[in-house]
Amino acid sequence: MTSKYTRFDKPARAENLFLQGARVIDPRRGIDQIMNLHVRNGVLQGITSEAPAGSDVIDLRGHWITPGWFDLHVHLREPGKEVAETIATGCMAAMNGGFTGIACMPNTDPPLDDAATVKWVRSQGKPFPVEVHVIAAATRGRQGKELVEMTEIVEEGVRAFSDDGGPIKSSAVLRHAVEYSNMLGARIFEHAEDVYLAEGGSMNEGEWSTRLGVTGMPTIAEAIDVARCVLISEYTGGAVHICHVSAKESVELIRNAKQKGLRVTGEVCPHHLLLTDESCKTFDTNFKMNPPLRSESDRQACWEAFLDGTLDVYCTDHAPHSWEDKTQEFDIAPFGIVGLETALGLALTFFMEKGMGLHTLLERVVYAPREILTQPLPCIGEGEAANLTIIDPTCRWTVSPDDFKSLSRNTPFAGWELTGKSRGVIHRGFAVIQTF
Repeated sequence: MTSKYTRFDKPARAENLFLQGARVIDPRRGIDQIMNLHVRNGVLQGITSEAPAGSDVIDLRGHWITPGWFDLHVHLREPGKEVAETIATGCMAAMNGGFTGIACMPNTDPPLDDAATVKWVRSQGKPFPVEVHVIAAATRGRQGKELVEMTEIVEEGVRAFSDDGGPIKSSAVLRHAVEYSNMLGARIFEHAEDVYLAEGGSMNEGEWSTRLGVTGMPTIAEAIDVARCVLISEYTGGAVHICHVSAKESVELIRNAKQKGLRVTGEVCPHHLLLTDESCKTFDTNFKMNPPLRSESDRQACWEAFLDGTLDVYCTDHAPHSWEDKTQEFDIAPFGIVGLETALGLALTFFMEKGMGLHTLLERVVYAPREILTQPLPCIGEGEAANLTIIDPTCRWTVSPDDFKSLSRNTPFAGWELTGKSRGVIHRGFAVIQTF
């Protein structure tokens, strides 16, 4: 192993790399075979059995190489809360988790609601093999009243707007946001929540909130907003993406919308696929997120929707918080958990045994996120820019938050034993490849 490829803070140039003997998988290209890949100056070369002269040879027998993974829902805390995460550490967390692209939400301080700020955020990711896309605020200051200058922001490459962290409260503003973004070839990402129904809640409303004496957030608080988005999509013809779906009622609304041919998509996070509200009985604030962990029937509904494609995207809702912020009483602590560095391992450990094939998983985490953002799809072939995730599918490891590249440690999966880990990424002419 050449040590220059192991630095996260200063990724090496992928000048002349020979990746030897991996299982290379690109479902859209019909590729699933053992082969070598040669990368020169960030570009895939023709197939060769012998390492080219002067190349850095990396033995990847027993590994997988896929097109680069993409996380459609990430919170970076810069500007405003750099103690929890910076754009640089968020990129390093993405690299450590196997992602070559992320889309960050606008709820920073100040919010990402103008073209200059968007441009600055995107520029901060340039030293890394991670594309930083921005989901810009839909309204000024995320106040839900006045739409941002969408045209100027779209010219900076943005293809989605959201007031995530909360919904767009006014249906009139939401309607206009959908209409204007539709005219510009973009779409609205909605944090689906009726804030009046969910007000004061810290966890799912149900048996466990009653037992624990914690104010609950009913599933219909999410579903009512999903219904509103579906109706507005149908009325305007615009595209709406539902963030972090957690409730079975929401799943049914999205499924029905898709059957009617509406431009409604949805995403799901690993914690909503693997955990339920019973986890909150420990009052560990690492199980507090919004939307909250739901009941077993909600979890099952999300899983079935993820399998059948009703929920298009697998993403993390990576939401870093400092130790001081999370170490408070359950009802006071902020919502959210980090996810970039555990998502791949959780997927490989649990999804296959539940009936999801690798090719389907790649549809949810490689292709669908980029299609929703109308971005070029990575592909593995001669002359293509190398945009790759390298995976050791047999690596057994235990989630240790102290090993995260993120500045924050707020995960509910600490101590979980997983099988399958990202070994590295190659993208934008850079390579980071770890030794285990």
